[in-house]
Amino acid sequence: MMDPTKIIGKWYQANKREMPWRTTKDPYLIWLSEVILQQTRVQQGLPYYLKFSAAYPSVADLAAAEEDQVMKLWQGLGYYSRARNMLATARTVTRQWGREFPSDYETLIQLKGIGEYTASAISSIAANEPRAVVDGNVYRLLSRYFGLSTPIDTAAGKREFASLAHDLLDRQRPGEHNQGMMEFGALQCRPVRPGCDTCPLASACVALREGNVERLPVKSSRPRIRHRYFNYLVLRENGRIWLKRRGTGDIWQSLYDFPLVETSGPVDEAGLLSRDDFREILKGKLFSVKYVSKVTKHVLSHQVIHARFWELRFPHAPVPEHNGFLRVEEQKMESYAFPKLISNYLENNL
Repeated sequence: MMDPTKIIGKWYQANKREMPWRTTKDPYLIWLSEVILQQTRVQQGLPYYLKFSAAYPSVADLAAAEEDQVMKLWQGLGYYSRARNMLATARTVTRQWGREFPSDYETLIQLKGIGEYTASAISSIAANEPRAVVDGNVYRLLSRYFGLSTPIDTAAGKREFASLAHDLLDRQRPGEHNQGMMEFGALQCRPVRPGCDTCPLASACVALREGNVERLPVKSSRPRIRHRYFNYLVLRENGRIWLKRRGTGDIWQSLYDFPLVETSGPVDEAGLLSRDDFREILKGKLFSVKYVSKVTKHVLSHQVIHARFWELRFPHAPVPEHNGFLRVEEQKMESYAFPKLISNYLENNL
């Protein structure tokens, strides 16, 4: 009878990618890599890992960083709550344990931004604790190999796959086993065009035998996509530009963008200029519309942003004062962290 654990272990030794976090047992560096690689491809995440591990070689170094510095270094990676949680966790760890980042599951699971998967990954790799990880790659591998159609985004599905992963775990080498399972799912049992023709598990794969490879794993529902319409006001004056820092409770928290008028749908110039929130920003100052961009569509996980940039000129008076806005010299803009939508605009228009 085929032993998938042994086969995947051999495959991993022959095919694994050489990554810097695979050469260390330091739980801090392993945690850093796991946070960066959440919902991020390795090719995209690797440069960020190298930047963060160089800038903040220990958890105490990260804890001492300013939030703006961390967000700037994270810029372009997306899912910015990861960076904020990472900084909060570093400060918690430093307060409680100094420069020692914990490596045991029970302590890790209590830290902000660390769930069952991340705690299992760190504790198994850094401390050899027998904890099985179940990420998207492992869900896909297990669902196909065993032919499981239980939706993976339900409580029942999570219990079923967690139990199966626990039963398959190599308790002598849990860290190596977990990394092998995830790597196999990422490189061999891919979401699209999986390598079934060269797969060492092909002869026993239920999904391949039944022709269900492309239909597994199963999810119960797809999230509803929200469409939002952002009208950014680009206010420039004597080599300075106005910015605002985004607050809590919405996307891009703690990043910087321009003064914003959000509407329920697309608006033309007359529609924008007639709005109370637009007039509140301008405070009755005379202006002219210098430039209006085309609509830019920016796709997030559960939202689609439709953005236009309106550059305004004030011929007879300075830009009006407004609480919460910053006047920033254009040559110092690189010190601020922006969402990709804004940084793309600045690259082409600054």
